[in-house]
Amino acid sequence: MSYPGRLCRTEGEMSRSFRKTPIFPVAAASDKAFKAAEHRRERRAVKIAVRMEREVPAERLFGDPWQGDKDGKLFRPERRGRGMRK
Repeated sequence: MSYPGRLCRTEGEMSRSFRKTPIFPVAAASDKAFKAAEHRRERRAVKIAVRMEREVPAERLFGDPWQGDKDGKLFRPERRGRGMRK
């Protein structure tokens, strides 16, 4: 379909866009177990700190998403050609 004043493809053509880096999304299992373990570890540390009348540890020390089981991306340098199409 053509629009006046615009440059566009003719009908029936498909774009050939390729990925620049071989990083692909991953549909992995839930990280629920990781989150539960980290929150349990945080609660235990807070409980001990309160009991010993010390300063409560910062929340950022627990549950770092970069340390989790998955991050939703996978680097696969062996993929080339058709494997790099979007």
